Amino acid sequence: MTLRMILATAAMTLTALTATASVDKVVYGDDNRLDIYEVSDTNLLNLAKATAAHVSNRNVEDLRNGQVKLSGSKLNVCSDEKFDGQLTAGRCSGFLVEHKGKQYLVTAGHCMTSQSDCNGYKWVFDYTMTSADQTEHKINKDSVYSCKRIVDQKLSRSTSNDYAVVELDRKVTGRTPLKFRTSGKVNNGEEIVVIGHPSGLPSKISGDAFVRNNSNSVYFASNLDTFGGNSGSAVFNARTGEVEGILVRGHNDYTYRRGPDGNSCRAPEYCSMDGCRGEDVTRTTAIGFFQN
Repeated sequence: MTLRMILATAAMTLTALTATASVDKVVYGDDNRLDIYEVSDTNLLNLAKATAAHVSNRNVEDLRNGQVKLSGSKLNVCSDEKFDGQLTAGRCSGFLVEHKGKQYLVTAGHCMTSQSDCNGYKWVFDYTMTSADQTEHKINKDSVYSCKRIVDQKLSRSTSNDYAVVELDRKVTGRTPLKFRTSGKVNNGEEIVVIGHPSGLPSKISGDAFVRNNSNSVYFASNLDTFGGNSGSAVFNARTGEVEGILVRGHNDYTYRRGPDGNSCRAPEYCSMDGCRGEDVTRTTAIGFFQN
């Protein structure tokens, strides 16, 4: 199924419902990542608003006018690949949820291994591309939050469980916490969508993917187009709109090839839809804190 069809399915469903370092990631089939300005569906845009980037304090400049400016490196890939030259300010991704009447930020466990990962970084919402020619990222300070404490964290070699739950410095306003699965598990072959910050880029929405291996009780394998920086991204069931899990591991990100000018350049590694190792997603039902 194409991304357009997945987005349409998600839109209809969501409308009906309205009342340490990890292994890298990769592209499966076509590169289906879309910038926020390329997406018109309001339901998906609302989901994207609950996504935040984990950005180092040194890359968040207070402009003293109610805004901050993000800084960092630029993505350097072959000129005919997507997103060449975009800012890569993010380290990981995270998403807003609510549990027992209180808000939390969920991310990957390998993104939050100590209090220094809490103290040294901000969680920045609205880090997006609003147009194709955008070159700067100035964001309202109201969209920038500090980490108060790590409430729960797991990074297990034996079970491969990988998640963290964070309490932010204040209540998040202007966006709706995401709904997530609390029991059972996603169907094998179910279509899924991911929203996050691949390679630390502004937020991307990517679909045209499905659950490839559903046998493990802690995580499932998928063919989502994800990269380092997507760690902690929410993975949505395209049919129900619920978060099924947290993107945590995957295949190698980049390789080298000849570019349009004949010189060697970096490009995403491409795999068939059933090829390579797959991208692992920690199930939300494996998050201990939410079982209490």
